[in-house]
Amino acid sequence: MRRHHAAVLIAACVATCTGAAAQEFQVEDVPAATSVPIAQIKPRTVIFADQRNDKLADSSTGLMPFDDWARSRPVQRRFLSLFPSFVEPTLNQQTKLKLSVYQAEARFRLPRPAAALDLSRYANVAFLEQIDPAVKHRPITAGDAVPDKDTGAALNRPPDRRWCEDAKAICVQSRYMFEGKIPAGIQLANKLREESKKPIPDFIEFQSEIMLVAQPHLAELPSLTGLDSTVTGGLEQNIFWVNQVIQFGKLLAVLQQHPTEREAAIATVYIVIAVRNDVLNKQREHSKTPILRNLVPAQLLMGNSSFNSGDSLSAGLPKYARSRIKAIAEMMERE
Repeated sequence: MRRHHAAVLIAACVATCTGAAAQEFQVEDVPAATSVPIAQIKPRTVIFADQRNDKLADSSTGLMPFDDWARSRPVQRRFLSLFPSFVEPTLNQQTKLKLSVYQAEARFRLPRPAAALDLSRYANVAFLEQIDPAVKHRPITAGDAVPDKDTGAALNRPPDRRWCEDAKAICVQSRYMFEGKIPAGIQLANKLREESKKPIPDFIEFQSEIMLVAQPHLAELPSLTGLDSTVTGGLEQNIFWVNQVIQFGKLLAVLQQHPTEREAAIATVYIVIAVRNDVLNKQREHSKTPILRNLVPAQLLMGNSSFNSGDSLSAGLPKYARSRIKAIAEMMERE
């Protein structure tokens, strides 16, 4: 009898565990998230696309020149740049800081009306900790925001306000320590650098502002998503200062009512990272040194190095974007 009872418990556990695994969100790669009809998006499936095979992408890096991206996609530039009027910064009268862009977009279905989902629940540090536990965060104020006080970083400041001044915004300073083989590779690279050069950090540190998208911009978001239905919420994270390689970053999540199903919502999520070309070009010298070939920034960023590992930033931007959006989808599904 006891054996039978134990067998029943084991069978129940196996069924439960197998069911839980089956419920995990799957990521499906497509040429463009907007090209998939809404009716074809399966439950617990993230439709994901990035620009690596785009006609604008540089074949050697997989990144798009910022100017080309901004000129050919004005709607995306308006909503996905650090702020609508952002342009490549001019360092002095002769030099413009050239940038390249990584852009990912994803879409998934949620089994409840959009009006029943509250994005304000995610405008906090706890949200960031859950979507990537490897990154550590601490709250900051406007007085801590680097572009508000550093003239060089001020190129990333909006023309009409300072970062972190809005009472509805949450601002954080975040740090991610590189994982796997990357720290050892950076240590070796620093030993081979000239003593006069500043050492390469073995971490990424950044500051960002998280807030809900307000009207009238909220009502204008269908022009970005390409989905003609009511927008009930928008959440954005603007990364306005980074200690190396990256100039700015943006995460934008848009929640809309499913156009044909009353009890369903559609979420569209964008991730944009703008990378400094001077760093990409300068450190191509690594490719000439066999022992440092795995540290070429473009290869590391795009997940094409044998040093890439894990699911966070050490994995490269494509895998990081997938894992981050998948985590967001699972959080929203559980709400």
